[in-house]
Order: sequence, then C-alpha cells, then structure tokens
Amino acid sequence: MQRLFFPPLKAVMGSPCLRLLIPGAAPRTQRGCSCGIRRPLRPGQYSTISEVALQPGRGTVSHPSKAAERVVGRWLLVCSGTVAGAVILGGVTRLTESGLSMVDWHLIKEMKPPTSQEEWEAEFQKYQQFPEFKILNHDMTLAEFKFIWYMEYSHRMWGRLVGLTYILPAAYFWRKGWLTHGLKGRVLALCGLVCFQGLLGWYMVKSGLAEKPDSHDIPRVSQYRLAAHLGSALVLYCASLWTSLSLLLPQHKLPETRQLLRLRRFAHGTAGLVFLTALSGAFVAGLDAGLVYNSFPKMGESWIPEDLFTFSPLLRNVFENPTMVQFDHRILGITSVAAITALYFLSRRIPLPRRTKIAAVTLLALAYTQVGLGISTLLMYVPTPLAATHQSGSLAVLSVALWLMNELRRVPK
Repeated sequence: MQRLFFPPLKAVMGSPCLRLLIPGAAPRTQRGCSCGIRRPLRPGQYSTISEVALQPGRGTVSHPSKAAERVVGRWLLVCSGTVAGAVILGGVTRLTESGLSMVDWHLIKEMKPPTSQEEWEAEFQKYQQFPEFKILNHDMTLAEFKFIWYMEYSHRMWGRLVGLTYILPAAYFWRKGWLTHGLKGRVLALCGLVCFQGLLGWYMVKSGLAEKPDSHDIPRVSQYRLAAHLGSALVLYCASLWTSLSLLLPQHKLPETRQLLRLRRFAHGTAGLVFLTALSGAFVAGLDAGLVYNSFPKMGESWIPEDLFTFSPLLRNVFENPTMVQFDHRILGITSVAAITALYFLSRRIPLPRRTKIAAVTLLALAYTQVGLGISTLLMYVPTPLAATHQSGSLAVLSVALWLMNELRRVPK
C-alpha cells in the first residue's frame, strides 16, 4: 500500500514526464517528449522555463540609452521648428493674398516650378479661370502673378520638407530601436498628423477656388477650414515640442504641495487660453477682421460696438461676423495677458528652480510684447511685416507656456 501511494523517489525521478521540468536531469537528446518518445531538439529550442530564463539576454526588455533619447529629443525639437516655420510662412502667404495662386495640387508634379515663358503663360491662364482673378486681380500682370505663385509654392515645398523631417528620421530611429513603446505610438501619431495636415491644406484652398454666384464678396478661403488647418498645425507643434522638452530637460523633483498643485493647474489653463487665442487669429485672418475697427482700446467710438449681433442665429456672429471675431480676439488676448501675469505672481510665492523662474519671467515679457505688437498692427491697418511678427509672437508665447508647463510636470513614481 505504501509503495502504491508513495513510490520510491528514484522511480519518480526516472519518469520521463518529470524529467522535463528539471533542467539538466537528462541529456538534450532525451528531452522534448511527454510520452516516452525521444526526439532531438532543434538548435536554440529549450524544453524548460528554467533553461530559457538562464540564457543571457532572454526575458529582458531593452530600453534606449540616454544618448539615444537625447538624439530623438533634438530631432523632435528640429521638427517643431520646421512646423513653426510652416505656420509663419503660411501666415505671410495669407497676408500677401497668395494662397489661391496655385489652382491644383500634385504631390510630385508641382515640385518643379515653371521655367519657360510658355509654362508661365499656361500657369497664369489656369489662374485666370478662377474667381480671385476675375473679381479681385483682373488687371494683374504676369510679373505680379509670379510673386504670389512663388509665395504659395514656397509654403507647399516647406510643407513637404516638414513631412520628410518627420517621416525619414522616424523610420531610422524605429529600426535602430531608439524609440520606447510609448514613444512609438506618439511618433506614429505625429507622422499621421503631418500627412493629414497636407490634405487639410488643399481642402482649405479648394474652398477659395469654388465659384459662388450668389456672393459679391472677394474670394477667400473658408475661415472654418483655415482655423482647422492652423489648429492642426498648432497641435502638431505643441505635441512635438512637449515631447522634445520632456526628453531633453531633466525633470525637477519638486515637493508635491498644495501650492504647487494649484500653480500647475493654473499653468495648464493659461497655456490652453493662449492656444485658443492663437486659434482665434485664424478667424481674424480668414474674415479680414483686423481691418474692421482700427482703434484701441475702444472699437470706434464705443467700448462695445453696435454691430456685434448682426447675423442670425446669434451663434453665427462668433464665427462669421468680422466685428464679433475681432472683439473676441481682443477679449481673449487681454484675458491671456491677465492670466499670464497672475501665473507669474503665483510662481513668485513658491520656491522654484532657477530654470523654472526663467521660464515664468520669459513668458511674462513675451506676453506684453505680443500685446504691443497686436495693438500696433491694428492701429497701422495691418501692415504685412508687423502682422507677420505678431503671428510669430503668438507661437513664441505658446512655446514658453509649454516650457513652463514642462518645468512643473509631476515626477512619475
């Protein structure tokens, strides 16, 4: 009875099934079988969990080195710079009314500009078939057309450069294993957003090329599509810059006090407000709302103009009434400066690292500079150099707001 329920240990150890669970209990040629059939294993094949675990380098997840992270961070910083250049160049293209000069879109074909007189004449004839020439530029010469064509061409070629700056290094870093699992998803999203941005740009241009028989207004692109185009570019810029700063700047180990939590939340809200103010500038540009009331602080002779609610239903005024659009942009700008000022004084009440203090002071200085640029642009009837500087200033304020947010981010446990 005892032998039935408790067989000798030697007999148990000799069982071919149990030998599979014990590394080294049998020669390699005798492993790999659970029913007495002995088959040799292929090279690199292991019969037990213990053998796999004992192999050097197996079961461990490799992480990119700090040097690789810095390289990826610098790459994303360059990418965000190219996006900023595209936003600025797009703003100048809009200010010079050049965005509708190229009336078709080809990914490869349009990369070669016209070279001969015949090619330029053919390009000009295509432009003459669309509303902007018929209504606004019917007396334009070929030399004037070349200027606006090259402006739009530069913007499109810069957009292709942005795409290459993202996609080619991303493929290289992915192959080299320099991207963490979380960073891979973010890089894929950024590359996808770059491609979407190009398609959205042509979708915006098409709105200005369409014939509108019932409208007597000058041809322009839809302010909604312009805002979508700018908004997606700002999202791409912010995401790239934030990821770059997170990889390049060492994180501060700040004590998680109630004051710091309040400051962090206020910084997030202020950055969101700055983003919204910059986005509202797309509606100002799309409707030429900067030319409606060129006075400050009042709009004309009153603080609140009478034609704020001209359109019906009332919600249309927010997006389609130039007076309301300029009024909203003013209010958002003033509110952003007030929030940045409050954020600066809140930061003074907390002991912060030197780099964080520099970010707060820089944000305050840029905000007031941006207000001065905006007022000057308005009073001088939107001259192109000053208006382009004002648009660039909004990117600078947004950048430093992101920098300050990054300085205050929570240390992961």
